[in-house]
Amino acid sequence: MNAATWAREDPLGDRLLVIDPRAATFRDALVRDLPGALRPGDLIVVNDAATLPASLMGRTRAGAPVEVRLAARVGEDTWTSVLFGAGDWHTRTEDRAPPPALAPGDAIVFDATLSARVRTVRAPRLVDLELSPRGAALLSALYRVGRPIQYAHVARPLPLWAVQTRYAARPWAVEMPSAGRPLTWSLLLELRRRGVGIARLTHAAGLSSTGDPALDLRLPLPERSDIPEPTVRAIGETQDHAGRVVAVGTSVVRALEGRVALRGALSPGEGETDLLIGPGFQRRVVAGLLTGMHEKTASHYALLGAFAPRALLDRAYAYADRAGYLNHEFGDSSLLLEDER
Repeated sequence: MNAATWAREDPLGDRLLVIDPRAATFRDALVRDLPGALRPGDLIVVNDAATLPASLMGRTRAGAPVEVRLAARVGEDTWTSVLFGAGDWHTRTEDRAPPPALAPGDAIVFDATLSARVRTVRAPRLVDLELSPRGAALLSALYRVGRPIQYAHVARPLPLWAVQTRYAARPWAVEMPSAGRPLTWSLLLELRRRGVGIARLTHAAGLSSTGDPALDLRLPLPERSDIPEPTVRAIGETQDHAGRVVAVGTSVVRALEGRVALRGALSPGEGETDLLIGPGFQRRVVAGLLTGMHEKTASHYALLGAFAPRALLDRAYAYADRAGYLNHEFGDSSLLLEDER
């Protein structure tokens, strides 16, 4: 499947492959047709995390160039990060030069006001970095120095606004929760008008690729989320009335199902999940999933196996490839949902 190099001007015109696991069928639609695939009493849950400018270009004290891609926050000012050597996003991630060898205590300098110290080396490309300054000053420095993480299939440099959903709120994600990208305000209002509920949570969506096959097998890394009490209540009411909870994006699935797996029930507040979801996983909250078109080697594709048999997914994706669907963050979408009508 070819990669989308930029977003369409009209996201409602993005293609939508509707997959029905119960009937083992799939059909073509457009994102603007989403309200017709849902019914009154259903609930969609979105991830309102805003996307940070999480790519930082710096140098070691010895002057060696290094790109830091923030991956997951593990403390107030400490981030698990993926490192690259010379080069930038124009080069495919898997072809990037390795980073200079670093040890605990080594420093990376980004500019006169932003630096990092290596706390732990987990692998040659994976480290924990303590960033300085701290607190609100750190966030300001990230927005001044950083750029959005991007990959070589994208046509041109990404402005920060291009990697935000329309309802983005807290800056927690290091890559865009892209399943929600085509959801316009007009579409959300149409869903509400038809009796479909909308709820939100915040989940720190992480990296989709490190360029290192061994590291990619460890994705997704543990990620934090915050589930508001009104969302927990809305999910309970939806299930009590035989409505369907539809997650917008795999990050929402991890947040909700991870919370239940950890605590035995869906509860509000902040938490972290290291749950890996795939074929055979017994979902307790999410009935359906709106998501992008994923590469078959990605962890996101493995998660789809919890919603539909692998044979059906392979057949649907083979059709989508022949039909010219596009993948990656600016690509087309799919809806995995049983049509019980």
